[in-house]
Amino acid sequence: MATQKLYAGVKLREIRARLGLTQKAFADKLKVSLPYLNQMENNHRPVSAAVVLALAQEFGLDVTELTVGESERLVTDMREALADPVFTTATPPLADLRLAASNAPALARAFLDLHRAYRQTHERLASLDEALGREDADLRPSAWEEVRDFFHYCDNYLDAIDRAAEHFATSASNGKSIETLAQDLLRRAGISLHYSNTAPLRHYDPQAKRLDISARASGPSQRFQLLHQVALLTQNELLEATLDLARFSTAEARDIAKIGLANYFAGAALLPYRAFLTAAQEVRHDLERLADIFGASIEQVGHRLSTMQRPGAKGIPFFFVRVDQAGTITKRHSSTRLQFARFGGACPLWNVHQAFETPGQFLRQLAETPDGVRYLCLARDVSKPAGAFLAPVRRYAIGLGCEVQHAPQLVYSDGLDLKGRFEPIGISCRICERINCHQRSVPPLEGRLKINPNARDVLPYEIG
Repeated sequence: MATQKLYAGVKLREIRARLGLTQKAFADKLKVSLPYLNQMENNHRPVSAAVVLALAQEFGLDVTELTVGESERLVTDMREALADPVFTTATPPLADLRLAASNAPALARAFLDLHRAYRQTHERLASLDEALGREDADLRPSAWEEVRDFFHYCDNYLDAIDRAAEHFATSASNGKSIETLAQDLLRRAGISLHYSNTAPLRHYDPQAKRLDISARASGPSQRFQLLHQVALLTQNELLEATLDLARFSTAEARDIAKIGLANYFAGAALLPYRAFLTAAQEVRHDLERLADIFGASIEQVGHRLSTMQRPGAKGIPFFFVRVDQAGTITKRHSSTRLQFARFGGACPLWNVHQAFETPGQFLRQLAETPDGVRYLCLARDVSKPAGAFLAPVRRYAIGLGCEVQHAPQLVYSDGLDLKGRFEPIGISCRICERINCHQRSVPPLEGRLKINPNARDVLPYEIG
C-alpha cells in the first residue's frame, strides 16, 4: 500500500501561532524557504520528512500530533453523513473530503451540525413526535450527542483534569490506597461515608453532608463512584472552567458534560497517568494484570488505555469501544486512524460481537480496514450485576485495539502470525467499499449497482 502523504497545514499554523513566530521566522527555524512553508500551511504541498524531523528537534514536538486527530475524525464523520440518501448527487472523492477537513475544519463541522439537525428532525417526524409544533422545538443536537462530540474531538484527553487527578493520587499518598485517600479527604470535609445495601450506586446529600454508596456494587465501581464525588467536591472550579471553554448550547448538555468530566477525573485518579503508563509497558498491556494492580475493572483499564495521549509522554494509540447486545455503540473513542460510525452499530465482522458468545474470555482478531490499515483487535464481554438475585444484569462487550505495528508490545500478540491473514472489517456499510462482503446490510455510497432479476447470490445486487 502506498504511503499516504501528510497534509497538516492547519496544524502547522496552530503550532506557529502557539510559538508566536512569523512565517519568516518559522521557515528559518525549519530550514525551508518562505514560499515552501506557505504552500505547506495551505496544504498545497505535503509536510516533508525533513520538516517533521525539524519540528521534533527544534521545538520538541510530538510528531504524532500531525498524523492522527481531528482531521481523520472529520473525514470519517463527513463520509458517514454523505451516505445519507438525502444526498442524491455524486459523492465528493475522498481526497476532496481530506482537503476540506484539513483546510476548512470549521466549515466541515458546520456541515456535520447541519446534517445532524436534519437527521434529528427527520427522526422526530418519523416517530410522530410533535416536537416541531412545540415552542421549544429547535434544530440543535441532543444534549447527549453534543457532549459525546465534545469528548470525541478533544481526543478524549483533558490535560488539566488528568494532571489534577494524578496530583491527587500521588502527591500525599504515603503508601495509602486511593480509596483511603478519598475517605480521608471526605472525613476532613466533615462528610460521612456509608456503604448501604439499599442505596443507589451513589447518592450525596449536601445538607446532611452524607455520601451513600451501594454496598452491592463491585469494588472498582465503589472506588470509581467515591472518586467521582471527590471530583465534584474538590475540583469544581476546574470542571466549571473546562465547561466554560466548551461553550455547550444548553444547560442540560453542560450538566451531562460535568458528569463526564467528573468521571474522567475518577478514572485518571484511579489509574494515574505516569504510574499506569509505566505499569502498562512493564506487563505488556495485560488488562487483567493492570486491573489487579490498580484495583480497577477491565473496562476501566481498557478505556484508560485509549486516553494515554499526554503530549511528550504518549502511550500506544488505542481505540476503545463498548457495545450492547443489540450492537449499538454506547462508548467510543479512537486515538488510531480507525474511527467509529456516529450512528448505528459496528461492523458485524468485528470480533466485538462474538464476545457475548464466549463469556469471560478474550477474543483476538487480526483485522484490516478498507484503507489497508491493519489492527490487532481484542474483545471481551462485560457483565455488571446489581448484586441481588432479582436485580437486572447489564451486559456489554468491549473492544480494544491498536495498529499492528504496535502489536508486539501487547501480550495478546503472542502466538499470532502478524504477517498472516487479516480479516476484512469496515466502519459502516454505507461507507465501506468492499464489494464481496457477505454481511453487507445496505449498498455502499460509492459504486454503481447492477441488478439482475434472473440471478441471485448472497446479495440481491452486484456492486460495480
